[in-house]
Order: sequence, then C-alpha cells, then structure tokens
Amino acid sequence: MNKLEKKQRWIVGITGASGSIYGIRLIEALLASHVDVHIVISNAGWRVLHEELGWSSSDRESALKEKFGSYPGSYIYHPVADIGASIASGSFQVEGMIIVPCSMGTLSAVANGGSDNLLTRAADVMLKEGRPLIIVPRETPLHAIHLENMLKLSRLGVRMIPAMPAFYFHPETMDDLINFVVGKVLDSLRIDHQLFRRWEG
Repeated sequence: MNKLEKKQRWIVGITGASGSIYGIRLIEALLASHVDVHIVISNAGWRVLHEELGWSSSDRESALKEKFGSYPGSYIYHPVADIGASIASGSFQVEGMIIVPCSMGTLSAVANGGSDNLLTRAADVMLKEGRPLIIVPRETPLHAIHLENMLKLSRLGVRMIPAMPAFYFHPETMDDLINFVVGKVLDSLRIDHQLFRRWEG
C-alpha cells in the first residue's frame, strides 16, 4: 500500500442474535484485506459466541487474539461498556459500521436513538455523522415492530442485508451459505472478495 493511501477502518458490532459466525467471518475477511477493524461485542453476543462457536467468554481478549492475531490487518477490541472509547465520538474517523448479526433489541435501540452502550452509541454516531451503517438482522419470524424499525432505519439510509443466503450457485457446505451473506456485506463496502460465485446469466 502506498504510504499516502489512507488505510480503511471499519467498526464491526456483534450482538446476541444467532449467527455470530457471520460477524467472525466478516472480521476475518476484512483483516485479510488489510483493513483495520474496531470490534465491539455485546454481552449477549459473547454468550452466543460461546454457545455457537465454543468461544471462551471469560478471557475475551485472548479468544480474539487466538482467532485474529495472525491476519495482516489489525484489530482493536472495545468492551461494550467502554462508552468513552474512540468509536463513541464522531471526531474519530472510520469508514462506517456493520452490525452482524443484529438482534431485534439492538435494532430497536438504534432505530429509536438509544445509546446506552458502546455498540449502540457507535451506531448512533454513524447516523449523526452520515457515515455508512449496515445491519444484518437475524430473526424469524418478524413482527410489525421489527419491520417498522427496519423501515425507519432504511429511510435514514441504513443498508439492510438480511442473513438470507442464495442457492443459485449450488452451495455444498455451511461455509458456502455463510460466505454468501458475508460476501454481500463486502459488496456493500466495495471490498473485493472471492467468497461466492457470481451470477453471470
């Protein structure tokens, strides 16, 4: 990378919705692309990481180092209670934020201006600063309040990328399905990837 080029910085938030692997795979892809990633995980998100992926929720920084320590991009982990972290301020420059997966509780907080932890505060900063905010909602079935909150955020320019994998490329493994959703997020970030086979007609 040319020394004059600005290295990209993105925030990735992981909440307590099922599908934590989406957030982990996205972080891996960003770090592999030499992107710097600021990570914030809710307490419920850590619970799901433990339940779904077997991660330790007691030694959190060690778990992250073991998973992401060897990638070319760098990461910074921010505890969700650290409301004074860099990403809580609009003066801290980042390209934008992805919440993946996003629980309906976090979606509601963001849609209604709640910012009582670092994850929701960082999302609120994206909205007030006019920076990209991408949400990967993960819930089924959806009721009217869920849909109204998504509509409210969509009208503010938030990109909704539901965790809905396609099947036209004939996925053969669970990884194929995961990579499709993560690849759609990377497309929105305009970051090149080879995570899935594109439709060519």
